[in-house]
Amino acid sequence: MTSEEITAIVRRLTYNEQGLIPTVVQEERTDKVLMVAYMNEESLRRTLTDGETWFYSRSRQELWHKGGTSGHTQQVVSIATDCDADTLLVRVKAAGPACHTGAESCFYDTLLPADGEAEGPHVLADLARRIEAIRHTHSETSYTEYLLRTGIDKIGKKIGEESAEVIIAAKNGNKQEIIAESADLLYHLAVLWEDRGITLQAVMAELSRRSHKQGNKKEVGHLDKTF
Repeated sequence: MTSEEITAIVRRLTYNEQGLIPTVVQEERTDKVLMVAYMNEESLRRTLTDGETWFYSRSRQELWHKGGTSGHTQQVVSIATDCDADTLLVRVKAAGPACHTGAESCFYDTLLPADGEAEGPHVLADLARRIEAIRHTHSETSYTEYLLRTGIDKIGKKIGEESAEVIIAAKNGNKQEIIAESADLLYHLAVLWEDRGITLQAVMAELSRRSHKQGNKKEVGHLDKTF
């Protein structure tokens, strides 16, 4: 992107009286809102130039590069503006949590859950992040660390056990028991993915690929499953 193109983008926006524009940051892979911050013309220029998010701190009155200290940078995928050109939506690939508390998103305190339900895939993403963090803490009191340290045979055995318990719960017809045993199974699957170096995003991408694939075609060596 040329300097002229960057200038054109910067100048077409509407800034508030402090010269700032609210910026919503969204994770490109999960659509989860990570944070809301402010940009001014200079931080937007740096964002467009560097390909990583820069913001303006109202409290410190200075520019700051997201992840400049922590390493939790945000690689910019796209930038959009609303109909009034006075708010930005920046979609990113986040290299770590967005919140200073260590949470993936700053919006982790749910005041009004949707129909009493949790956030679905976002809960799994948070679980995967915590499991990854535990791997590097070497906590001898952690069951997760024990599974990762013991290895695939133990993890595989637990997945087999939890799968059987889901089936038993289903045959018993107890919905709450099915929910609890399914949660146990998903947890142990998440540990398996971490052990094998598989990301939740890769699993979700495969599910998405299958749900959008038309027809039932054979690929080399196996049947390509679709929904």
